Amino acid sequence: MQSVLILGAGLVAGPLVRYLLNVKGFRVTVATRTVDKAEKLIGGAKNGTAVALDVEDRAALEALVAQHDLSISLLPYVHHPLVAQFCVKHKKQMVTTSYVKDTMRALDGAARDAGVILLNEIGVDPGIDHMSAMQVIHHIRDEGGTLVGFTSNTGGLPAPEANTNPMGYKFSWAPRGVVLAGKNSARFLKDGKVVDVPGPELFAHHWNCAIAGFGDLEVYPNRDSLPYIETYGIPTVTSMFRGTLRYPGWCNTLKAIVDLGILDETLRTDLAGLTFAQWTGRLLGLQGSATPRDLARRLGVAESAKPVTDLVWLGLVSNDPLPKEATTYLDVLAQRMLAKMQYAPGERDLLVMQHEFVVRRAGRTEKTLSTLVDYGIPNGDTSMSRLVGLPAAIAARMILQGEIHLTGVQIPTVPAVYEPVLEELATMGVCFKEATTSV
Repeated sequence: MQSVLILGAGLVAGPLVRYLLNVKGFRVTVATRTVDKAEKLIGGAKNGTAVALDVEDRAALEALVAQHDLSISLLPYVHHPLVAQFCVKHKKQMVTTSYVKDTMRALDGAARDAGVILLNEIGVDPGIDHMSAMQVIHHIRDEGGTLVGFTSNTGGLPAPEANTNPMGYKFSWAPRGVVLAGKNSARFLKDGKVVDVPGPELFAHHWNCAIAGFGDLEVYPNRDSLPYIETYGIPTVTSMFRGTLRYPGWCNTLKAIVDLGILDETLRTDLAGLTFAQWTGRLLGLQGSATPRDLARRLGVAESAKPVTDLVWLGLVSNDPLPKEATTYLDVLAQRMLAKMQYAPGERDLLVMQHEFVVRRAGRTEKTLSTLVDYGIPNGDTSMSRLVGLPAAIAARMILQGEIHLTGVQIPTVPAVYEPVLEELATMGVCFKEATTSV
């Protein structure tokens, strides 16, 4: 009997837990602070166990890791290195869906010496993006082509019929992380030149992106794209870009939010008893409540401009009271977004991923588009939870059943990992459509 420890029972855990519970010969333990969540995920499965765990209790965490053959950490990324240390110490395998940080990378040698794998970035983004890109990149190389341009764009969105608010976005979890991404600087390579985008200007750099078989979205840069030239082994590219997809209009509204200073995590003030209009008035340096005209004047746009009407719809000039628990400007925005931008029962989400490969072969240039459009299940699993959780679950099964023999800190960019994972995902309807044209 193989044993798997799943740390965390958040929104992406459901498909992962159910997959592993259905593997013959697997025993699954779900450990989380709120044991009721773990029990709900396990249901009546006889090979599943729910346990309460405070991740700050290092002794309890280590004991659980030591008792299982493989640990899957769905905890916040700051906890992954500690879990990894315990896995290495007790010669246990590990899987995460998060980006590799320096603290994780530093464990590579120790993990190899212990003969264990610490497989990271095996979700959707990161994860499916790596695997699907590398599959095509290796195919191009095998056929003698030269990759000169690579673009990868991904976005999690409401399905078109669920896109029912002016912002074009909905949250099924706390929006703080999504909004904070608007403070990141970005870097990419375009026609041989490095383009640096400072954080405050991130949302000023956006453009239309046509998604094959779907329609137009807008895209903006996703952090630093340059390290992926080495990660993917594509030194011949003169353009390298990774972007985030949203419905049109998102970037202009988020740029307005940035310009107003609402993303400031340090500004703390006494918010008790204020309405949103009064709070926004303070933000604008006014003596009283803010109006749509005040917002337009500060932003230098017409009162009918989408950023203004979006913020009015969000309620930033309403007489609604501020949330009592908000202590920073960012808290106010995040909690308002969560209140106004949630999925209704039965609504589907959507995940879109599209790679563009520009290839030179035998004196001609071709462009290949590889596109994934995946929808959530009404009143069931979201697309996001399936596409984050299932790759990790498949990889965990493969490791325990001896189908992956790698050791050390790894990401899924090698055929031994991505080929079988993508093949199994395709049987679940998660597959890319490719189209190649001459340029």
